[in-house]
Parts: sequence; structure tokens; C-alpha cells
Amino acid sequence: MTGRETGASATRSWAEALREEGYCIIPDLVPGDTIRELERDLEPDFAATPFCQGRFYGARTKRFASLLRRSPHAAALIANPTIIALAEQLLGDACDCLQLNVAQAIEIHPGEVRQFPHRDHDMWQGAKGDHEYLINVIWPLTPFSRENGATQIYPGSHGRDGMAKDDLGAPVAAECGPGSAICFLGSTAHGAGANETPLARRGIVVGYCLGWLKPYENQWLAYPPDIARSFPPEIAGLAGYRQHRPNLGNYEGQCPSLLLRDDVPQHIGAVDALRPDQEAMLADYADVVAEQSG
Repeated sequence: MTGRETGASATRSWAEALREEGYCIIPDLVPGDTIRELERDLEPDFAATPFCQGRFYGARTKRFASLLRRSPHAAALIANPTIIALAEQLLGDACDCLQLNVAQAIEIHPGEVRQFPHRDHDMWQGAKGDHEYLINVIWPLTPFSRENGATQIYPGSHGRDGMAKDDLGAPVAAECGPGSAICFLGSTAHGAGANETPLARRGIVVGYCLGWLKPYENQWLAYPPDIARSFPPEIAGLAGYRQHRPNLGNYEGQCPSLLLRDDVPQHIGAVDALRPDQEAMLADYADVVAEQSG
């Protein structure tokens, strides 16, 4: 199966691989030209961004986010239909809608050491094991190899059983080229490898999480209304301009997509945004009240 097989059956196969192993690599999912144009747009940011500080981020690593306002080609990765369908299959049972957790460029320079193995869902303090909190996708901008710091993933380290293991086992280096998508669950242990080559390795990480969580990247600061107004509705929704039922993430009691209109009212009335089961519960309650009043 290749990455260009983007039908429902292919998506189900990738989802099954994620459930079984905690990760999968989808080859050739986007054209190489898209990746090259995106990297060209980001080149000034890679040059200007300082190195990170701290043992987790890495002293020989550069990171910057807000990719949708840095390059129009970032949307091709963030809204990729196969990835969105995959995320919905893995996360949809635990939320009303998805949200963008992060869209970040990472450049690992020569001499960077191996990153501490970690699980990205640990940024949230809720109970783990009943469902996944997020799915991450790493898109190489340059070829990923074991030698230049390809992400190291620990197969079978995910989910309740994987998290209970005392020994993570040997990691797999996610070696692949630009256009491929490295997908892994929030409960899957992983970490960037050491870059032992003379060249930097570059990649994009795009993460999708449950719509009721606080995301890693503050999307409304990254993309305020004057920027998000130019986004297609799907992208704007992922970036936080939609409510998660019941009534989460609202603006003045309405969906925040209201702020993307040209005619935002000065005074706004709140409107329910409830799940069907909640609507039914309120309807039943209204019937009881009506009977008692009668």
C-alpha cells in the first residue's frame, strides 16, 4: 500500500497499524514540490530563529510555530484529507470535533544529542489509557536517517498495555523522505535521535488533539481573527474558530467563527450549542415542567 491510496480502506489500514504498533509511516502522501515550496518559504525563519534552551527542547535544535501564517503551503499538510480522516478514526469517539494542537517546524543541527524518550499526552494531567488524547504527524523536509536524528519510536509502547511496560524495548528510527508522513499516537514513546552528520535535518510536526483540551500551541494568539479570516472554514475550525459541544470555546455564547465575519455585531446573544443527548434531555425536562404547570 502506498500513501497515494487515500480511500477509506487505506485509511482503515493505517488506523489499524496505529492501534497495533502505535505508529505508522505513510509514504509519498504529498507531492515533493509542496514540501520544497514550504521549506523555501520557511528558510528565513530557520535562519533567524535562535537555538532552543532546555534539556527537553535541545540546545542544538531550532523550533518555531504559527506555520499557517508563515507559508500558504502549510495548509496542504495540516488539512491533508488522509491525515484528517485518520485522526477522526483514532480520536472521534472521545470528542465532538478535533482541534489543531501544534504546527511547528523543527531543525536539528549537527551535534544535537538524542532526545529524552517521552509521550506527548503527558502534557495533560488527565487519566490515561481509556482513550487517546492526540495523534502527531511528522513531515520530513529533508530526508530522515538514523544518522541525522530521525525520530526514534518505540513500537508497542502505546495504550494501557504499552504504558505498563517496564522496558520500552529497542526503538525504530523513522527513516523516510520528504512527502512521507510519520504518524504516532500521543501515548507512543518517542524522541528525536542524535544528529551525527554535518548537516541539519528539518521537519514539520503537526498534531491533532481532542477538541475539549487546551492545545499545546495557543491557536488564537498564533492566528487572531484578522489572520484566520483568510483561512478556509476547515482550517479555521481546526485553529479554534468553532465550538466544541456543549458550549466550549465560545465567544459571547456563540461560535467564535462569528469573529471571522465582516459584520461582527456589537451586541451578541448567546445560543445553545449542545449535543443531541443533551437536547433530548432538555426536551424531556421541558415536557415534565409543562405537565406540572398544567
